Amino acid sequence: MFAKILSFYTKYFAAWVILFGFMAYLIPAPFVALKPCNEWFFALTMFGIGAVLEIDDFKRIAQKPVIVLIGSCAQFTIMPLGAFLLAKIFAFPPEIAVGLILTGSAPGAMASNVMSYIAKADTAYSVSLTTVSTLLCPLLTPGLTFLLAGSVLKVNFLAMMISVFQMVILPLLVGFAVRHFFREKIEKVLPVFPAISVTFIIFICSLVIAMNKDYLMMITGPILAAGIILNIYGMSAGYGVGSLFKMANKRKRTLSIEIGMQNAGLGTVLALKHFNERTAIPAAIFVFICIITASIMAEVWQKRQIKE
Repeated sequence: MFAKILSFYTKYFAAWVILFGFMAYLIPAPFVALKPCNEWFFALTMFGIGAVLEIDDFKRIAQKPVIVLIGSCAQFTIMPLGAFLLAKIFAFPPEIAVGLILTGSAPGAMASNVMSYIAKADTAYSVSLTTVSTLLCPLLTPGLTFLLAGSVLKVNFLAMMISVFQMVILPLLVGFAVRHFFREKIEKVLPVFPAISVTFIIFICSLVIAMNKDYLMMITGPILAAGIILNIYGMSAGYGVGSLFKMANKRKRTLSIEIGMQNAGLGTVLALKHFNERTAIPAAIFVFICIITASIMAEVWQKRQIKE
């Protein structure tokens, strides 16, 4: 009975994300109060994933580093160029154009790891891509923004690297260790870990929306349209890149989610720090858009058998 409840809860992941997202928009205070726990929430999410992943998953990645290179190159070309073209097509004013390009130049969102896990994609590949893109972003995010929008951003590489290690690498290693040393006990409660991951990613997504409520209220139709087009374009192009290089279906799903989901939360922070509130609008709305679309795709793919 308990396993069925957990399965139902995990199965309708997209519905919970949307429901709590709207709640966070309408009543942000309770969610904003969770801000100090944000990194812990994500660390616990990654611990849950680490507890169900096998070390062989990462061995396969190490044997084929070229797929990480392909994914990283796709991440920092497809989305920045797409954002640049959309800014031109919609003839956005400079502040909005810079915000959209900054969003496209951000690294992959850490939430994509959980989305890949729920979608039955290649989670180890997703973690590898997110980690690599996040480590590269101190150079590539401001560089691409400067190249495409004529602006320069300063990013603390060491602080970001430490943050990635604390929230991604360390919890994964702890999860691996727990499964290794307590394998028999972990196997009995394995269905609990997907539910843990779903719960904390709902909290994280809701928190991002609650923190950006003021900027979401400033959205216009063209900005919303550009955000939706950029997201769908990124997910479609990511899947297309996987098909082009004849990757397994699991990795095609991973690339679709990884490229379509940008770390727009980081984009929002950088926009506010280096520009102004108007520049933060495209990044703030993109957070909500990519959460909804990735959640829906994760639920759809979760129900579909993988055929290789």
